[in-house]
Amino acid sequence: MIRKKKCIAMLLAGGQGSRLYALTTKIAKPAVSFGGKYRIIDFTLSNCVNSGIDTVGVLTQYQPLILNDYIGNGQPWDLDRSFGGVHILSPYQAKEGSKWYLGTANAIYQNLHFIRQFQPEYVLILSGDHIYSMDYDAMLQHTIKTGADCCIAAYEVDIKEASRFGILNVNGDDSIYEFEEKPAKPKSNLASMGIYIFKAEKMYKYLEEDNRDPASSKDFGKNVIPNMLNAGEKMVAYRFSGYWKDVGTIQSLWQANNDLLGDDPAYDLSRTNWKVHSRNPISPPHFVGKEGKVTNSIVIAGSKIEGVVEDSILGSDVVVEKGAVVKGSVIMNGAVIKHNASVTYSILDENVTIGEKATVGAMNDDGKISVVGRDSVVPENGTVAPGEVVDAYAMKEE
Repeated sequence: MIRKKKCIAMLLAGGQGSRLYALTTKIAKPAVSFGGKYRIIDFTLSNCVNSGIDTVGVLTQYQPLILNDYIGNGQPWDLDRSFGGVHILSPYQAKEGSKWYLGTANAIYQNLHFIRQFQPEYVLILSGDHIYSMDYDAMLQHTIKTGADCCIAAYEVDIKEASRFGILNVNGDDSIYEFEEKPAKPKSNLASMGIYIFKAEKMYKYLEEDNRDPASSKDFGKNVIPNMLNAGEKMVAYRFSGYWKDVGTIQSLWQANNDLLGDDPAYDLSRTNWKVHSRNPISPPHFVGKEGKVTNSIVIAGSKIEGVVEDSILGSDVVVEKGAVVKGSVIMNGAVIKHNASVTYSILDENVTIGEKATVGAMNDDGKISVVGRDSVVPENGTVAPGEVVDAYAMKEE
């Protein structure tokens, strides 16, 4: 019996994430911690399994070691399947030589053999650097109902921000008549989310044509989507109205973490009907000492709080010593903030140490977020100014 899949997902997770600076010096952007107990890729993988999509190819390239190890066999997301499941797809040595992924379209093209073994009717293309909860099956049903060759998830953005996105210009029935990549003068505010569902055979055709074009950037937004429109293929938008955040910058990552806080958070992780799965660290319960104080914050297992924590996100095994103050910050796993240190409007990466009486960041009207990269040490009485980036690995390379 021939076994087939209705739809499989291909998750692009190989980007360098250079706008996250020190946070991605040694790891891929989708592996960056988020919300205390998650990594960014958890949200897309959870969307897949919650949507009934059990076959996911994860395309890695830049600094893949931690990401590959984190995903493992996919068990935390119920993606350890005998036929399907999650697969790590890295660039490899082919007959004609070794090639890095040259763009989003080329990354998928180089893995067509993986896709074809499941003989899917549809292929879902995803990015691994967004925070959101979305039912991909609803998008798939919309694609099938409209008979579209390609369906693009779309999100209404502020028209002032529209030039930062690929913009979909649509008819009254949401069929797409034009796609503009980051237009200087956008005609609409309907932005592409970088989430596509293709009829598999159509995708094969246009990826193969794109691969033969020496002038192509090998990109879905710049090449494949426009080529399909120009050829008259049926393309439709699928409107999404829930929470969606591209966390590709320091400011957006900090803001998305902050969106988890408050009595009525902009993004509520406590939803039981759409669980976000993760590979949780094994740690004892968190502890708040007699002098410890925690207000409007998320604190994950294993953390020990004997200072003051306000409006912040703390990952697992974080230590805040007596007299230390943490405000409006994101503190990732294993960080230590020593006696009388102050951390404000900052992001501390994993295993950072802030020395006694050191000062990191400050309240400021410019919204500048200080960043201390993985394994860095800020010495006793040291200072990290608002907006300053400290990267231990970059300093070693210098």
